[in-house]
Amino acid sequence: MTNAVVSPTLFVVLAVTLWSTGGLLIKITSVSGFEVNLGRCFFAAITIALLTRFRAIKADRFTLLASVFYVGALSFYAVANKYTTAANAIFLQYTAPVYILVFAPFVLKERFRVSDLLTVIVCLGGMTLFFVDSAPASNLSPQSQLIGNILGLCSGVSLGGYILLLRHPRSLNQNPAASVFYGNLFAIAAMVPFVAAAPSSWTGKDVLAVVLLGVFQIGLAYYLFTYGVTHGVRSLDASIIGFIEPLLNPLWVFLFVGERPSAWAIVGGVIIIAGVLFQTLVQNIRKRAVA
Repeated sequence: MTNAVVSPTLFVVLAVTLWSTGGLLIKITSVSGFEVNLGRCFFAAITIALLTRFRAIKADRFTLLASVFYVGALSFYAVANKYTTAANAIFLQYTAPVYILVFAPFVLKERFRVSDLLTVIVCLGGMTLFFVDSAPASNLSPQSQLIGNILGLCSGVSLGGYILLLRHPRSLNQNPAASVFYGNLFAIAAMVPFVAAAPSSWTGKDVLAVVLLGVFQIGLAYYLFTYGVTHGVRSLDASIIGFIEPLLNPLWVFLFVGERPSAWAIVGGVIIIAGVLFQTLVQNIRKRAVA
């Protein structure tokens, strides 16, 4: 009885912890974000294909459309980490639920409620703090941070679009691993022109970091998370556990790289996470009331 409850949860915790290493592994590489993203997506595609026994290869047009948004979530995030702090990149990516709330009434025909509006306002307020802070963090210039913050926002928009399409009725009978598999393939194709224009010299550390990103931080993490959710972890619990990622991500970077996020970024991140967590709990209460 205990194993049936605890084991799946541990799979989800491990998956989220692996996700949280993304900022650190990208930061320690000396090559561009485009090259890091190309390499990690290459190994991630292979890993997901093997772990799913190639079932992820089958996909329809709607799944492929979702894959395009997945490309944006992956690519914008990877490049953002090269321009701004890991904290800024991950916190801004976690604004994805804001865009889901805004566009769900149009895409999924869901009702937009007062609590949704409150969440959007709170998260938008948290977002502004990343842009009003003019003091550069670590060795990053204000111009670099601005570019990175914008890319972080683009990552959040893309992730929101991806999740929104996965919730669409046309995706319910499809294998979600297919969109991840093809998303990684599409990301490789999208990165090739940027990499070809300005290739870098790779070191052994760069190769190791990219392999870890693709195999463990993306491929294995996705498999573990899916396994945990399909073997008993409630969606609410999985969502709450997911908030471990934005908390650990900048912590790993600070401990191993020494990068310090600005005070305003920390405040903004806390506001965003609190707003999203509030919305997650409210949605669960609504579902229980309907049930």
